[in-house]
Amino acid sequence: MKPILFLCLVISLVSCNGFSQKKDNKGTTYDIVKTNAEWKAQLTPLQYRVLRQEGTEQPFSSEINKIYEPGTYVCAACDTPLFESDSKFDSGTGWPSFDDYIKGNVLFSKGSGGMYGTEEHCATCGGHLGHVFNDGPRKTTGKRHCINGVALKFVPKS
Repeated sequence: MKPILFLCLVISLVSCNGFSQKKDNKGTTYDIVKTNAEWKAQLTPLQYRVLRQEGTEQPFSSEINKIYEPGTYVCAACDTPLFESDSKFDSGTGWPSFDDYIKGNVLFSKGSGGMYGTEEHCATCGGHLGHVFNDGPRKTTGKRHCINGVALKFVPKS
């Protein structure tokens, strides 16, 4: 009986460790690495909270919501191109939404508990962008990349 109890204890401990809330991209090496002090000096307090501490801006607070001209949305921390304007749509959620992203420039990881969808990060600097959900336009990808506007800069097409 004691060996079975011991085996059950070991399995439960291993199981708990295996399902802890670790990010999939933990340990990823980014091309741009800075100290917290360097990021704080470069970013506004809200950008720092969103990009470096995985915060969320208030809905309907971003000027990015109102931009629908041709161009590219780049990471506010490192200028990596992330989304093209032709993939932007009005989701009604209050955050800039896209149905597609620039391949290779965005990383995905499971968020805490999965309640907020899959997290999105800039592949170059690791900045937190927002989340992706499966409730986007069915005529295209079916995805809704719900992105914090403060994490983006818009570069108009010239």
